[in-house]
Amino acid sequence: MIQSKLLERNSHKLLRSILPRVEADLKRLIARDPHGWQQFTSRLNKTFPSLLALYAELYGDRYDLAYQLEDLVASMARSWFNRPLDLRELDDARERDPLWFQSNQMLGAVCYADLFANDLDGIRRKIPYFKELGLTYLHLMPLFKSPEGENDGGYAVSSYREVNPALGTMKELSSLARELRRAGISLVLDLVFNHTSDEHLWAERAKQGDEDHMDFYRIFPDRDLPGRYQQNLREIFPEGHAGAFSPFIIRKKEHWVWTTFHSYQWDLNYANPAVFNRMAEEMLFLANQGVEALRLDAVAFIWKQLGTNCENLPQAHTLIKAFNAVARIAAPALIFKSEAIVHPDEVVKYVSPDECQVSYNPLIMALLWNSLATRKTRLLSQALATRFKLPQGTAWINYVRVHDDIGWTFSDEDAAQLGINGYDHRRFLNEFYRGKFPGSFARGLPFQENPATGDCRISGTCASLAGLEKALHEEGEKEVELAIRRILLIHGIILTVGGIPLIYLGDEIGTLNDYAYRDDPARERDSRWVHRPRADWEKYKRRKNPHSIEGHIYHGFRTLIELRKVHKVFADGEMEVIPAGNEHVLAYMRTYAGKRAVVFANFSEVPQPIMRRVIEQYSITSLKKLHGRNHVSPKNTLVLEPLDFVVFG
Repeated sequence: MIQSKLLERNSHKLLRSILPRVEADLKRLIARDPHGWQQFTSRLNKTFPSLLALYAELYGDRYDLAYQLEDLVASMARSWFNRPLDLRELDDARERDPLWFQSNQMLGAVCYADLFANDLDGIRRKIPYFKELGLTYLHLMPLFKSPEGENDGGYAVSSYREVNPALGTMKELSSLARELRRAGISLVLDLVFNHTSDEHLWAERAKQGDEDHMDFYRIFPDRDLPGRYQQNLREIFPEGHAGAFSPFIIRKKEHWVWTTFHSYQWDLNYANPAVFNRMAEEMLFLANQGVEALRLDAVAFIWKQLGTNCENLPQAHTLIKAFNAVARIAAPALIFKSEAIVHPDEVVKYVSPDECQVSYNPLIMALLWNSLATRKTRLLSQALATRFKLPQGTAWINYVRVHDDIGWTFSDEDAAQLGINGYDHRRFLNEFYRGKFPGSFARGLPFQENPATGDCRISGTCASLAGLEKALHEEGEKEVELAIRRILLIHGIILTVGGIPLIYLGDEIGTLNDYAYRDDPARERDSRWVHRPRADWEKYKRRKNPHSIEGHIYHGFRTLIELRKVHKVFADGEMEVIPAGNEHVLAYMRTYAGKRAVVFANFSEVPQPIMRRVIEQYSITSLKKLHGRNHVSPKNTLVLEPLDFVVFG
């Protein structure tokens, strides 16, 4: 075994032995771009020791370690020579300003290209709308080649270098990235790196019995090892895929392949360094198309180890850090966004400058909906006070809804501190957001309901979950107004609490559930399609009419976005939860660059008072009201209107 510490001490010696062979292999490229080679080797020398330590931690017992490392360095160099000059300039700019994503100007949005604008050219033509909304970051959901029919919404990737032909071409994607960048908008895509489609070239070769490509996946000749692994694994999608392994045939003999999510999604075998190297190439290829951030999909599942639940293992973090080191060498402008819908203790472990610089914040998303259902902010206040802080140089991606379901990812231990039984409370939330709990305003659907445990998650658009669907169809103007206030309240929080706010496009005009997915055989079993409707551009036109529901909601969004962008206090900075003295009110203070803002959010449908001592303790009378319906009275009292969002600064 080659010891990783020994390798780290001798990293420069090892690099000196590798580089001459890489130089000989790439001599024509180096001759055409000697300055580029100098740039590459400068970054390589700086980062190679940490990359080597990580690589050796994963593969230090491999006989072919030196060969695989040389292969990786050569791949990075080829990618660098293919990197366009404007992206190299972006690399330099990002290295000068590594905290660019913490600006109060940052505003993200996410959509499916086909559902929002038909194709990539349609997305290009929507750039004026994105600028109108104020976006600086656009996440397009998976748009790569994938199987016809069921493909998990594009998360079964058949080729990372081919765009779904219905959407356009890779050349068009690269052109779109450049146009977005000129408009001040960073393109974000998914790197689905836990698994590929079973139609990917690697999988097709594995099906033919090619041993090298069989080793790209976790393939077993019988059920013995899968059965031993399965003893400790949980079922992710129990409705359609029992267990984590699927049978297939190689040369008339049954084999079993690891499939965490669906039988057509084959998990990659990262114990094989060739898999790391080839996926690093795919990552750098996307970076060279102009992708500035990659959402790393399903990070919790990427490493497997017998006798464990194969989630959040230490090697998963090592893998991501190694990918990060590769990016720092060959595409320094690229940042990673973690997608870990797991226990809060585990989510935060993926966030650091040398792993994922930004991360989805599933806990805040879940607890915003919890607070709307309970009208109480205890769990939300507790989470912001104890779990919101991140390492320097990183940021949360705060969101209300995305393409996925809502899972109630709060900590049972946190809930118990407040006298809440986590299991029972999740059952309540599921019933509430399915509209089955008495007095519920929500209209959502269960996703992946497990009859054995009663567990499920929730699907639905923001507007339908916040009560707009029910209010329009069953109630009246008063309830419509309350639903709109709920929508704006929770978006006001993600826009001001710290980090990068992310809007699921359609929420800004109050898009309702679309139940037509039930008529599509490829989608009827996946209730998440209820909140993935095709954009209705007739409704979007009504955003200009302040008397329409779309206009009312859109105007509210634009007002909140302007609040964020005008006031630098909402750049990433300090956030302190304020004890409001009222269980229905969330209160927090933001500070940045000598500026201060105080926020109050009333989650109740009735007026709520703020104690005088809070007004005085935080010197709110010395601040100007920046947003909301309420003022502090001459007697230092403040009563928040129903579902009001008030900001002083």
